Amino acid sequence: MDMMRAVVTTGTGGLDKLEYKSVPVPVPEKGEVLIRVLAAGVNNTEINTRLGWYSSSITDGTEAASGTADSRDAVTDGGWNAVTPFPFIQGTDCCGRVASLGPGGDESLVGRRVLIRPCLGDVWMGSDFDGAFAQYVKVPSSEVFPLDSDWSDAELATLPCAYGTAENMLERANLKSGETVLVVGASGGVGSAAVQLAKRRGAEVIAITSAAKTEAVKAVGADRVVERGKNLIDSIGEESVDLAVDNVAGEGFPGVLAAIKRGGRYVTSGAIGGPIVQLDMRQMYLKDITLIGCTAWDEPVFCHLVKYIERDEIRPLLAGIFPLRDIAKVQEMFLKKQHVGKFVLIPE
Repeated sequence: MDMMRAVVTTGTGGLDKLEYKSVPVPVPEKGEVLIRVLAAGVNNTEINTRLGWYSSSITDGTEAASGTADSRDAVTDGGWNAVTPFPFIQGTDCCGRVASLGPGGDESLVGRRVLIRPCLGDVWMGSDFDGAFAQYVKVPSSEVFPLDSDWSDAELATLPCAYGTAENMLERANLKSGETVLVVGASGGVGSAAVQLAKRRGAEVIAITSAAKTEAVKAVGADRVVERGKNLIDSIGEESVDLAVDNVAGEGFPGVLAAIKRGGRYVTSGAIGGPIVQLDMRQMYLKDITLIGCTAWDEPVFCHLVKYIERDEIRPLLAGIFPLRDIAKVQEMFLKKQHVGKFVLIPE
């Protein structure tokens, strides 16, 4: 049987749960495609899944939870859909080339460079089944999207999870041209994508990030930047934004809610700063605020994203490229939050 190199996550816990090893190359069945992975992006969700962070028993943000992972009992309900299929291969972002097909597959796909849509309804590649931290990955043929772009493999690999998640939030929240949107955590993968995609829709963007990343966030489209840690309401005023895009949550949540206009919206698909927040219900119901949670993607989202890429309406933010075997070092760097955009891993 043909073998390949992959990073296998063996269970919940610390970085020692990431094993770089040889495993069998997956065999595509009917309706499936085998992809040779050219580049795989690194996301917060892979760290969260390894930590078991999606379990309700964990109440810290991702960084704090990572610091206690080695001393914590294994978590059995910590995946996107409660139970994670350990041991398995993570990796939600994939730029690849079609290597082979299952029986009856479309032969015109073989050799094409593609992006993989990682969200299949409420099931995620790299969280619910084997993903792209490997030399090869097999996926349903319906999730393979050929594209015409001069971007590099690594640049394309920064897109699927972060930009798809951001576009899905803006779509669900129905962001319109001329509205004002607040993006919390604007230098991260999803945050920087949300800044670009909101500007593409004609919105005014206020971004929250660290002082060191202000210019980088402005460069991708932010009209105003508020330094993280400063009082948000003192900086922009109460009821000043139509929509808040917040994947940070944590202690800053009350200020974000206070910044939303009467009849405005709050949308989230994460809580890296902490999942437990202080919510004054009066701020929510007296102002007719709509709270929107997003995990599964609406059907048009990824098709839109591919078109944006091909028309150069967005651009990738590539923070660094590393060999797949260095995944533990890269996840450590990721948690320090000193980068802007995405790290990408290249299988060898």
